[in-house]
Amino acid sequence: MAAAGAVLSVSAALTAGPASAADSSYAFAADARTVTGAAGTTDAALLDAGRSYRSSLAKGAKLYYRLEPDASTSAYVAVTAVPRGSGKLSVNDGIKVSVQNSQGNSCSYESANFGITGSPHPITAWGARTTSPRMPLCEGGGPYYVVVERADADGSTSGTWDLELATATEPRLGRTDATSAPTTWNSATPSPLTGEATTRQGGAGFARAASVKQGVWRAGISPGQTLFYKVPVDWGQQPSAVAELGSHDGGDSSGYAVGALQMTLYNPVRADVEDIEIGYDGSQNTASLAPVPPVAYANRYAPTDQVNGMRFAGWYYLAIHLSTAVADDFGTGPFGLTLRVRVTGAAQDGPGYAGQSVPQNVFGVTAQDRAAAGEGGSGAGGDSAMKALAAGGLGAGTVVLVVLGVWTVVGRRRVGAS
Repeated sequence: MAAAGAVLSVSAALTAGPASAADSSYAFAADARTVTGAAGTTDAALLDAGRSYRSSLAKGAKLYYRLEPDASTSAYVAVTAVPRGSGKLSVNDGIKVSVQNSQGNSCSYESANFGITGSPHPITAWGARTTSPRMPLCEGGGPYYVVVERADADGSTSGTWDLELATATEPRLGRTDATSAPTTWNSATPSPLTGEATTRQGGAGFARAASVKQGVWRAGISPGQTLFYKVPVDWGQQPSAVAELGSHDGGDSSGYAVGALQMTLYNPVRADVEDIEIGYDGSQNTASLAPVPPVAYANRYAPTDQVNGMRFAGWYYLAIHLSTAVADDFGTGPFGLTLRVRVTGAAQDGPGYAGQSVPQNVFGVTAQDRAAAGEGGSGAGGDSAMKALAAGGLGAGTVVLVVLGVWTVVGRRRVGAS
């Protein structure tokens, strides 16, 4: 019975839907391991490829973690910082993430901050040790060190932040590919989709992002809340998105919230491709992402995030945040949100990897992914706990049936024993 209860608990967790509009907390990966960041490289804990981890980052802290890719594999790590409580934040508060070799040379560097309003929400910066493009100072196998540090502005009162670290590796190509980014592509802004919207509430984190395909989607969003969506984008395809914050129906107001709605596009390793912020005065307003190029391996050679972020196929994420400042003039909501997603271009063959990525199929789109996008399921990019059930041939519903069967057998044995 204890085992049956445990399985039921797992089943309930796996079948739970995305967070409600009133829930502004971040949903960490269900299978995330807890790891403590070290004060120096000597004690840096190893981050295994394809895993998610939970950690924390105190004010003024600088922490080290370790990666050990082989010489022919590119390694990626995304670090999401989640502020605790309601401490004061400024536009200069954020995180800095770098990857360094054992000689202290930098392989990558990126930072992320909370935007002009300082509204607390999950922010993500990424690091990489890549073999393509080749970096002469970061060749060969590990160890490499992930350095995560706070960027604290004067007067900031924000305390310790929670961290989610997600890792992935990309194999080398099996053949020679172009070594320069495309110089021409369709950069025209596509017209937003129209039509009736389907209700699909966003998830509360990358691991619980609600999957969508091309279409019009609607949800409720409250001040301080961040909704996560994911859309499968194959090689040769271009995603675009428009987020519309609906008009306020709570009466007249002369207020104005700067940077009220923020939308960020992340690629399959959670690298920031582009973002946009808009203000809000109570009337409807839209945030439209600028056009990005079709997904292509050679995009990684471009100097701008908007192009080099479109370097591989897979699940692309949309994170939509409504600033806490909106509540000052317009109430606690929830407010109507309409998301218009378009994916243009025919899917093409991939570049021909010589091996398998970790996690498997993270740099591609499967039939399962496409089905999940229409139905709102997790697809191949879901939590590994769900993937483990799928690999064993058990869906959540099957688990429930197994448990009921256990109860039946136990009941019959008890009757026979009496």
